[in-house]
Amino acid sequence: MAARPLARMLRWLWRSSARSCSSGAPVTQPRPGEPSQPAAEELSRRRQERRQFLREHAAPFSAFLTDSFGRQHSYLRISLTEKCNLRCQYCMPEDGVPLTPKADLLTTEEILTLARLFVKEGVSKIRLTGGEPLIRPDVVDIVAQLHRLGGLRTIGVTTNGINLARLLPQLQKAGLSAINISLDTLVPAKFEFIVRRKGFHKVMEGIHKAIELGYSPVKVNCVVMRGLNEDELLDFVALTEGLPLDVRFIEYMPFDGNKWNFRKMVSYKEMLDTIQQQWPELEKLPEEESSTAKAFKIPGFQGQISFITSMSEHFCGTCNRLRITADGNLKVCLFGNSEVSLRDHLRAGASEEELLRIIGAAVGRKKRQHAELFLMLQDSPPANSSLAPWDPLDVQGLRPRVSFSSWMMTLWKGCRVSQTPPLAQQWLGSGSPQRHYSSHMDSETNSKCLSPGSQAPAAPSGSLPTSHQLTHLDSEGRAAMVDVGKKPDTERMAVASALVLLGPVAFKLIQQNQLKKGDALVVAQLAGVQAAKLTSQLIPLCHHVTLSHIQVQLELDSTRHAVVIQASCRARGPTGVEMEALTSAAVAALTLYDMCKAVSRDIVLGDIKLISKTGGQRGDFRRA
Repeated sequence: MAARPLARMLRWLWRSSARSCSSGAPVTQPRPGEPSQPAAEELSRRRQERRQFLREHAAPFSAFLTDSFGRQHSYLRISLTEKCNLRCQYCMPEDGVPLTPKADLLTTEEILTLARLFVKEGVSKIRLTGGEPLIRPDVVDIVAQLHRLGGLRTIGVTTNGINLARLLPQLQKAGLSAINISLDTLVPAKFEFIVRRKGFHKVMEGIHKAIELGYSPVKVNCVVMRGLNEDELLDFVALTEGLPLDVRFIEYMPFDGNKWNFRKMVSYKEMLDTIQQQWPELEKLPEEESSTAKAFKIPGFQGQISFITSMSEHFCGTCNRLRITADGNLKVCLFGNSEVSLRDHLRAGASEEELLRIIGAAVGRKKRQHAELFLMLQDSPPANSSLAPWDPLDVQGLRPRVSFSSWMMTLWKGCRVSQTPPLAQQWLGSGSPQRHYSSHMDSETNSKCLSPGSQAPAAPSGSLPTSHQLTHLDSEGRAAMVDVGKKPDTERMAVASALVLLGPVAFKLIQQNQLKKGDALVVAQLAGVQAAKLTSQLIPLCHHVTLSHIQVQLELDSTRHAVVIQASCRARGPTGVEMEALTSAAVAALTLYDMCKAVSRDIVLGDIKLISKTGGQRGDFRRA
């Protein structure tokens, strides 16, 4: 069915569901797309007056909310509750999450105290989140209290929409000025599958009510998941033809419990290409510097669409957001693990000045970007792939692959790709996954030693040429560091590997990321990177080398219940980096042992070896 006729049908269904929703409450207000004119004009007038007043009385921005990269944090998200009345598959496990005891959650007065402090320091926008914020009994009162804060321009809420139609008139009177509603499908049966609950018609009624009351645009958040709802992209876009919606397509992101994997993510570029095939006239809209969304509009359409590209093209450089969790922890980055308990300081009687120092210190520690997104896990190619085995490691069943982190790094540095990497496309929808992990310290990939079938130039097979005497002994047979001061600087590269035989129990726990200590692959990878950088401190006669590149890869081999580790190091200097690569692989293997020893002591570490090296006077080497 063509997109535009389908849109008309959906709007008809929308009107029908809004007038006879599952709540049983008849709706007699104007149709969607035709908001009450007095309500819309009054809301617009009030917003303009408030913004004009704030512009005229603006104060210098607080140093406490400015980080070391000059980002001014004027946007605060406050979680009102950990509870939610849905169980969205991409958000939390089916059984929910362990809840914090009520006594440990922020009280209403504590929320308002912190909000007043942040607004006083320059926060101009507060968004209320959850869990589901509209299940908190005093949410209307909280909005009203926030509305009284001088300097606050915008009060928003992100909701699943289940309670929205019932509460929105009160929320609007209290001062709510922006609404984001989550809706991942336009098919009622699919809605129940995704959220594991009923309520599609209530969400539709909530969107309808927001339009009636003059909110424009009404933002609709749609998390796009491959194999689940990416086939509805055009249907969502078609809704913007006659409705004042901003449909925001969100790249599927990792959160605890949502079993994230790369196959489920549909990239912004792929979504954009699909939409442009139907509407080639789609045009880009200007965006604010701190915007998280890339906005587009089809000429003649009332609404617009946007893309939240958290995974493929991050927006960390202009991030102006801080978050307070329901239990009072300040998070300066959604993807960071670092939190500071403002609740504890409040309850200990901290003064405003002390709180500001604590907040300022946390903001000052904020990283340039959420590096954790480089540490994504991805699935292996299908078992029946026609690709050749990875010769350098000689591991049965492992297949060469595009490095996910290298691809992400390229995207993040501004290089645009038009579609999902071709190799990744072959794996979408494949069978049982294996987990893979790789990490890069720079954006270049090793095309000489890591690519399947590649040949290092002038790289003879076999053993290194032997010396007539050990180089780390002086003329009297005592240990001594080799003098490399007169050697020329050359480009040096080394690749080493190690094997960890885990046994079936530990292997399964790692494969499913169920170890109580945490993600063993992530920890081992970080240990390997760190070990490469510290090699000269661990091996007494090793020279210190400034490495320009470190890559550590860990791959699961289900046939042997093993993890295969490969580490590569590169530097320019007078001495080689074989020891750095070997130390990296060995320490990564030891770290896996440490992470798994509580499960099984029958773990075998072995096969630590140099795979290849290039550069240096003694010639190149590649293991046969």
